[in-house]
Amino acid sequence: MWCDNCLLLLPLRHGAIAWAVIISLYSIAGGVFLLTYGQYLYFVFPEWQIYGGIGLAIAAAAVINVLALSNRSYIWARVCKFIWPFILVISAIRATIMIVELQRGKDKIAWECDNGGQLWTESVENGFDNGKSFPSGFCTAGFSSLYSAFIVGLLVDLVFQLYMLFLNWRFSKRLEHYREMKGPYYGGFYNS
Repeated sequence: MWCDNCLLLLPLRHGAIAWAVIISLYSIAGGVFLLTYGQYLYFVFPEWQIYGGIGLAIAAAAVINVLALSNRSYIWARVCKFIWPFILVISAIRATIMIVELQRGKDKIAWECDNGGQLWTESVENGFDNGKSFPSGFCTAGFSSLYSAFIVGLLVDLVFQLYMLFLNWRFSKRLEHYREMKGPYYGGFYNS
């Protein structure tokens, strides 16, 4: 028998809603950042758009999970139970590729910082310039700090998603368990 409160940091339903809201907020922020400034960090054309799109897909799954938890919906909780493992695998692959590609582009990022936040020349020639300059905060922090922050951020993201998968699984199991009970009428909660 599974312990109803084991591994829970917060109460199950409300804590899972809060956890999903946190995931959706930082995933939206990260996705928008990558879609806006990704060409300064990644230098193969659709790369930053794919990473930003995956971040927004994670946010969409978290919002669906919030709605499922808010309505105590068994069907949508099962949909999320099906979606989260795929999202977790895709996020792990994305995190690995992002870290490797960021390391491969460190010389280009250093060049961009040394030249006042301009976009890498090949990227400008290919038409990836969106008229914005690279945020100066990234240049002052240095590449090693940026690289470490990306690694830590991506690992924390994976841990948060893994815990959300657990919370959603636990919530759907609780719904399955309580669905078997017949309620206070016609013989009580545990009518056999």
